[in-house]
Amino acid sequence: MIQTDILIIGAGPTGLFTVFEAGLLKLRCHLIDALPQPGGQCSEIYPKKPIYDIPAYPEILAGDLTKNLMEQIKQFEPGFTLGERADTIEKQDDGTFIVTTNKGTKHQAPVVAIAGGLGSFEPRKPPIPNIADFEDKGVEYMIKEPELYRDKDVVIAGGGDSALDWSIFLTDVAKSVTLIHRRNEFRGALDSVEKVQELKNLGKINLITPAEVKAVLGENHVTGVVVEEKGKEPYMIDADHFIPLFGLAPKLGPIANWGLEIEKNAIKVNNALDYQTNVEGIYAIGDVNTYPGKLKLILCGFHEATLMCQSAYKRIHPDKKYVMKYTTVGGVDGFDGTRKEAPKAVVKAIQ
Repeated sequence: MIQTDILIIGAGPTGLFTVFEAGLLKLRCHLIDALPQPGGQCSEIYPKKPIYDIPAYPEILAGDLTKNLMEQIKQFEPGFTLGERADTIEKQDDGTFIVTTNKGTKHQAPVVAIAGGLGSFEPRKPPIPNIADFEDKGVEYMIKEPELYRDKDVVIAGGGDSALDWSIFLTDVAKSVTLIHRRNEFRGALDSVEKVQELKNLGKINLITPAEVKAVLGENHVTGVVVEEKGKEPYMIDADHFIPLFGLAPKLGPIANWGLEIEKNAIKVNNALDYQTNVEGIYAIGDVNTYPGKLKLILCGFHEATLMCQSAYKRIHPDKKYVMKYTTVGGVDGFDGTRKEAPKAVVKAIQ
C-alpha cells in the first residue's frame, strides 16, 4: 500500500505543479498516470510544440515545460505510479481513500486530487481486423521500454511527432526500423522530419509512403505485416513488432464511475471555494473539471492547484493554522534537506 498526503490522479502540468504547492505546506504527494512518463499531453502528444501563454515564458516547448516542472518539484520527492490507470476508489471509515489501479497497485490518502487533464488517454487504434489478437504479443500502442526492441525488426505507423521521434531513437536499438505513413507529408517538428530524411538516405530507416498496414501476421506473436502501398499490390514485410502511433483519445474512463457529478465529460466542482467535487475530500483541478466561466488553460490549472492545496491542508490538519509566507521571504525547504532562499542582506556601514 502506497500512502501519502495527497494522491494526484494525472501527472500533467497541473498535477506536477500541485506537488510544489503541497510541498510548501509540508504535504507529500504521489501521482498516478496511465502514460509511461510525466507530462501528460505535453510529453506524449506535442513535446516539441511551443506554448505561448505560460507567464514569464514568451515561448516554451511543451517538453521543456515538463522538464522545468520536474526540476521545480524535485526537492519535494514525489512518488510516481506510471503506466497504470486509476480504476477504483473506496472511502474508508477513517475518511481516507484507497485508489487501486488497473494493475492492482493500491494507494491510500486523505485527499485525492484528480488532475487528469481531458481524462485518461487511450490509443487510437488502426482499423485492422485482427490487431487485438496481437496486443502485448508484438503490437504496442506506446513505447514504454525501448530495450524491448533491441535487435528486433520494428514497423512503426504514423505521421506525427511520436512516430518520427521513436523511429529516430530506435535506429540505435532495433535491428531494422520501417516507418509507414499514409501520406508523403509528415506533421511533426521540422528537425525530426529532416533527421528521418537523413536516416533514410543512410539506409537506417526504411520509409514507405504513401502506404498503410492492412493486416498483422503471426500465430502467438507478430511475424510480419501486410502493407498496401499506393499503386502497388499488397505485400508482406517481416516484423517482430508493429507500433501504430496515431495519437491518443481522451476519455474520462473509470473516474466517471466514482460517484462524482459529471457534466459534458467533465467533473463539476465548487470553484467559489476550493475546487472540491460533490464528494468531500476529492478535488478536481485543471482541464478535467468544469464550472461557470471555466477556461481549459494550463495557467488556470496552476491557480486551481494552489487553492486546492490550501483546502487540503485544512482537511488533513484541522487543528493547525497555516500562515502563508511568500517564498521570497520564507524560502523553500525540500523534503530532501535542500533549501532555496534569497541571499541575506549585507549589513555594512558606508564610510
